[in-house]
Amino acid sequence: MTTTAPSGLTDHLDALAAGTRSVDLVQRTLDRIDDSQRSLNAFRVVRRDAALADAADADRRRAAGDDAPLLGVPVAIKDDTDIIGETTEFGCPGLFRPATADSAVVSRLRAAGAVIVGKTTTPEIGQWPLTGGHFGQTRNPWGREHTPGGSSGGSAAAVAAGLVPVALGSDGAGSVRIPAAWCNLVGIKPQRGRISSYPDPESFHGLTVVGPLARTVADAALLLDVLQGSVDGDLHRPAPTTVSDAVGRDPGSLRIALSLRSAYAPFTITLDPDVRAGVYRIADALRSLGHRVSVDDPHYGVVAGLGFLPRSMAGIADWVDRLPDTTVIDPRTRANARNGKLARGRVLRVARAAERLAQKQIGRIFDAYDIVLAPTTASSPLPLDAIDGLSNSATDRVVTSACPYTWPWNVLGWPSVNIPAGFTGDRLPVGVQLMGPDSSERLLVSVAAQLESILRWDVIRPEKWW
Repeated sequence: MTTTAPSGLTDHLDALAAGTRSVDLVQRTLDRIDDSQRSLNAFRVVRRDAALADAADADRRRAAGDDAPLLGVPVAIKDDTDIIGETTEFGCPGLFRPATADSAVVSRLRAAGAVIVGKTTTPEIGQWPLTGGHFGQTRNPWGREHTPGGSSGGSAAAVAAGLVPVALGSDGAGSVRIPAAWCNLVGIKPQRGRISSYPDPESFHGLTVVGPLARTVADAALLLDVLQGSVDGDLHRPAPTTVSDAVGRDPGSLRIALSLRSAYAPFTITLDPDVRAGVYRIADALRSLGHRVSVDDPHYGVVAGLGFLPRSMAGIADWVDRLPDTTVIDPRTRANARNGKLARGRVLRVARAAERLAQKQIGRIFDAYDIVLAPTTASSPLPLDAIDGLSNSATDRVVTSACPYTWPWNVLGWPSVNIPAGFTGDRLPVGVQLMGPDSSERLLVSVAAQLESILRWDVIRPEKWW
């Protein structure tokens, strides 16, 4: 690994304010993507011509006095997000029709002046915490034989490798937080509805939200502020908030529960010693900042699991119904879609009703604590081929063993932030998550920024191999 001044979102904005042209920044970004694509494989679509045209327009806007918050900055979006003129394949094979309208998050990025350079890779319908499939394997910049995580693996790899300063992911069971943990990044899963899911009223029956991936808390928080807001048709509309001004704000002395217990799983979960050490490293740092950290666990029970699986499987079925050719997708996807179709109707209604009980049971932890500190994953980054060729049940065992910690907060709809927690003996990143109650992004961001100020994970970069 190397230590250097990172080239993040704030750095790009400073350069643009000092007179650097967006066209030059975007050209360098596109060149880096091209140079890395054969080995890293972080992008499914690179919008070279469109991005350079948007960058030229950003330069004209800036010269005319426009001060949009991301004017001229290159960003990447995940390939589950509609952008007009491009297909939205979400990791699936087939002949797709290009989108005829932008999603709400793309509209907000355009309004903020961002230049969208491409769409990043993801596994089929975001089902797994590894990013591979018919387009090939996406590799982790920290270790070429390891996955960057998933399902927002392409976005995480692109940011960790320095291809783009920030990128968007989506999180339905940890798909922002897991790749953030395995790529030494900050990843925010915001409150459900904080960022519009348009053109869908909600995503994966309320499990999935869009979230930012960045090297620094400030960059992730700024991107979240740019993206947040509701549109007509959204089912979830939390009260507006501003998150980025919580960076640098003293949250006071907080009560923090350190929890190593995972939610319900059909077998014993083994926590990697390097991950455990990372959790305790962050706990020690929190104590040094004046917070009170005690070992305690939320009461997960089985209700959260009952609220997760039917909604997840039904969401997969919904996506499969959109595909142009279901005969060419992974057999595991077809099996999950069949289960999802069975879950529609009464089973899905019961699963949605279980959410309120889960919020009540798990939320009791916040009667005694302000934040829960927990591992983001149980393992370090998995090998690239960890689930290749496996049956559904064998795949589920690998996935659940590695990533049992994140999904309950998707059922609850509450915020959670991954922060880097150090490295394994093999120099692979691990992460922890700060988990809060309803609409607690400001509190989580303020604590994450405190930790970054003393741990400085933002200046540690992987040795370049791609």
